[in-house]
Amino acid sequence: MAVDYATLKKGGFMRQKQKNNFSLRLRVVGGNLTAKQLAAIAEVSEKFGDGYVHLTSRQSVEIPFIKLDDIDEVKAALAKGDVEPGVCGPRVRTITACQGEAVCPSGCIDTYALAKELDDRYFARELPHKFKFGITGCQNNCLKSEENDVGVKGGIQVKWKEDACIGCGVCEKACRSGAVSITDGKVSVDYDKCNFCGRCFKACPTEAWDTVHGYIVSFGGLFGNTINKGEAVIPFIESKEKLLKVCDAAIVFFEQNAKPGERFKFTIDRVGREKFEQVIKETYENG
Repeated sequence: MAVDYATLKKGGFMRQKQKNNFSLRLRVVGGNLTAKQLAAIAEVSEKFGDGYVHLTSRQSVEIPFIKLDDIDEVKAALAKGDVEPGVCGPRVRTITACQGEAVCPSGCIDTYALAKELDDRYFARELPHKFKFGITGCQNNCLKSEENDVGVKGGIQVKWKEDACIGCGVCEKACRSGAVSITDGKVSVDYDKCNFCGRCFKACPTEAWDTVHGYIVSFGGLFGNTINKGEAVIPFIESKEKLLKVCDAAIVFFEQNAKPGERFKFTIDRVGREKFEQVIKETYENG
């Protein structure tokens, strides 16, 4: 009987050089795995693989040397440990994320919660080519969000509260972009220079800032045969509802305009950056 390699690849089983051997990519969201999942993965790699796993560059786990005849048994064993196969090919891939504000002092958003929501919304969605999301919690950019087709970076929009300020100057020292200055005891923010890092707010001893936690979203990143830094269209997106609508619009634009085998960046270039930006701006304004 002929082997349907395309269907196997869609389900995370990638052909190896060795005949009838597959490297199984697992579904990992935001780089997080539970102890129960890790135990199941270890057991499967020992019993059905070659006793080791590979950690991919996109926070996934692959179990090499899975035999063709064992695939059904492998999936059943993983399911007992709450582990699912991932995906390959022309569809939405693993959602990557740093640890974000739940763990990291620099984090501006809950990256894992957002990664889970995007995974639930888009995982394995069929598209003309692969499509990658990456979420990073702050301007430290540990996840290199601009490398992704859609990159999401956490940010904080700030507004000075004069009545709570003691004029200590810590915010001015904390700002790395020269956006915060103090003159005659009054703080001013140059919003053209502000990159929404939130360091002024985080450093302030009296919480003399009103804040909005939101998102800086870039589009069209690539880091493979061609390297391209994704670019933002909206400087700051202030709500998750608008963020999700903008992500929906980006995927639909790609779905409707891309040629088979064409990455998002090249679709934007071919159709026109202005046309794409118009779609995103209209979605944001009407969201």
